[in-house]
Amino acid sequence: MLGVPGMKSFFRGQYVVKDSRLEREVFGLKFKNPVGLAAGFDKNAELYSDFQHLGFGFIEIGTVTPKGQPGNPQPRMFRLTDDEGLINRMGFNNEGLEAAVERLKQNKTDIIIGGNIGKNKVTPNEEAVNDYIACFEGMFPYVDYFVVNVSSPNTPNLRELQDKEPLLHLLSTLQKLNQAKDYPKPILLKIAPDLTDSQLDDIIDIIRESNTAGVIATNTTISREGLKSDEKLTSEMGGLSGKPVKQRSTEVIRYLHQQSKGAFPIIGVGGIHTAQDALEKLEAGASLVQVYTGFIYEGPGLVKAINEALLKR
Repeated sequence: MLGVPGMKSFFRGQYVVKDSRLEREVFGLKFKNPVGLAAGFDKNAELYSDFQHLGFGFIEIGTVTPKGQPGNPQPRMFRLTDDEGLINRMGFNNEGLEAAVERLKQNKTDIIIGGNIGKNKVTPNEEAVNDYIACFEGMFPYVDYFVVNVSSPNTPNLRELQDKEPLLHLLSTLQKLNQAKDYPKPILLKIAPDLTDSQLDDIIDIIRESNTAGVIATNTTISREGLKSDEKLTSEMGGLSGKPVKQRSTEVIRYLHQQSKGAFPIIGVGGIHTAQDALEKLEAGASLVQVYTGFIYEGPGLVKAINEALLKR
C-alpha cells in the first residue's frame, strides 16, 4: 500500500508526531521519539523504509542469523484473541546475513535501525559466539545499534546462553571487537521474562563486567498462567507475547532499574497495547519502548497514541 503514489505522505500525516519534546538521547544515539518497532516484524530488513512513515522513532530488524534458515514447521503463529496475545514458534526464520546486508545497503532513511542477531539452529552452543561475531561484523556498517538475542524460546538450547559464564563470554567477545572499531556502536542484550531475581542479578553483573550498553526487557514468555483462550491454543509450544506478558515485563524492568540504580538504559517491550501501558514501562525505568503484538492488534494508531500521551504528560 505504501508503494502507491501519495500514500507515504498520507501515512506520515496520519501517524507521525513531530515534536522536539519527544526526542531522547540514549546510549549515544538521538531518537526522534521513544517508540520503536521490536524485532521479529522486519526479519529481513524489507520493511524499515516503509515503516518509518508510521510514526516510529526506531526500527529493529531481525533476528538475523549468519545463514538463512526456514525456521520451524508451519503453523507456527497462533492468535489468542481472548487474551490479546500471540504464541509464536517461528524459530529465527530469515534469509540470512547476506540478504539483510544487501537491503541495508540501500537504506536512504534517517531512522535509527537496530540489528537483532542470533545463532543458527544447527550451530552448537559452544560455537555460538562465532555466529554472533559473523552477524556483528557483517552488519556493523549498516545498523546503529546491536541486540544480542539469547532469549528466544524457539531455538533449541538458546536460552542456556543466558547463563552467567557463556553470556559473559559472548558479550565480552563482542565488546572487545566493538571497542577496536573507530566508532563503536551500542550493544544491547535481550532477555527473557522468565528469569528469576537471582538470574536478573547475574544480568546486572554481566552488563557491568562486559560494559554492555543496555538491556531489552523482555522477549516472549514460556509461561501460560492465567490465560482465558481455548486450551487447544494455549497448549501450543512457543513464546507468548502481548497482554499476558505485560505485567511480568514491567516487573523485570522495575527490578533491573532499581537493583542497578539506573546504571544502564532499558528498552521496555512486552504487552504494550495502549499509551498507558507504554507510560507504565517508562515509569518503571525504561528509557525507550518497543511494540510488536500490540501493533498487530491495534495498528499504527498505537504509536501515535503513545507519542501524544507523552506530550500531554
